[in-house]
Amino acid sequence: MRRQPPPLVTRFVLASASPRRFELLTRLGLDFDVRPTHIDESAGKAKDLRIVAHRIARAKAEAARLVDEKSPIIAADTVVSLDGELLGKPEDSDDARRMLRALRNRTHEVVTAVTLMPTGKRSVLARNPLTRVRMRDYADAEIEASISRGVPFDKAGAYGMQDPDFVSVASYDGCYCNVVGLPLWPLLEMLRKVGMPVDLTRDRLLPQCANCPFAPPAT
Repeated sequence: MRRQPPPLVTRFVLASASPRRFELLTRLGLDFDVRPTHIDESAGKAKDLRIVAHRIARAKAEAARLVDEKSPIIAADTVVSLDGELLGKPEDSDDARRMLRALRNRTHEVVTAVTLMPTGKRSVLARNPLTRVRMRDYADAEIEASISRGVPFDKAGAYGMQDPDFVSVASYDGCYCNVVGLPLWPLLEMLRKVGMPVDLTRDRLLPQCANCPFAPPAT
C-alpha cells in the first residue's frame, strides 16, 4: 500500500500573547493564529534558567494541543537570570524598579526556550539558546520613565531590548532575537527538521540576525 504524503500545513498556532513574538514570527512569512494559553508560569523550585524556560514553553504547547489536535504549535518562554536569581515579569512598579536597579551596569543571562509541536503530534522539538547581556549604567530617571510608560510589566527582567525610548542594553553576546523573545534561526532549523521548509530571504529578518551565532553560512 502506497504511503500517503503528510498533509500540507496551512496555519500554525502561536501559543503566546506576546506582541514581540508576533512581530518576529510574522517575519518568517508563516500563516498563524495567536492562541495564548493560561498556565502556571512560576519557576517553582528549579534554579536552572534553561530547565525553567523549557518546562514552561513545553507546558504552553501542551495546553494549546488540548484545544487543537492537528495544527503545528509554536510556544516559547523567556527567563532572565542575574547571579542565579531568576527574574520573571515584575509584579508591580516596586518590583520593576528593583529588577532594573539590580541589572544596571551588570551582565546577566537570558534564555528563550522555543518549542515546536508538529502537526497532529504531542512530542516537541525544542531549543533553548542563551544570550549574555551587559546593561548600561542608566539613571534612576530613565527607570522611572520606563515604569511610567508601563513598559516593564509584560517582560521578564522588566526591560525590552528593542525599546527605542529606554536603551538599557550596552552589549550582548549571543542571539539578539533570543532576548526579544523568539530565537528565529533555531526556530527555522526546527521547522526544516520536521519537513516544514520556510521560503525566507535574509532581508526579512532583523539586521542583528546577520551576525547571530545560529545563522547558517551565507550562500
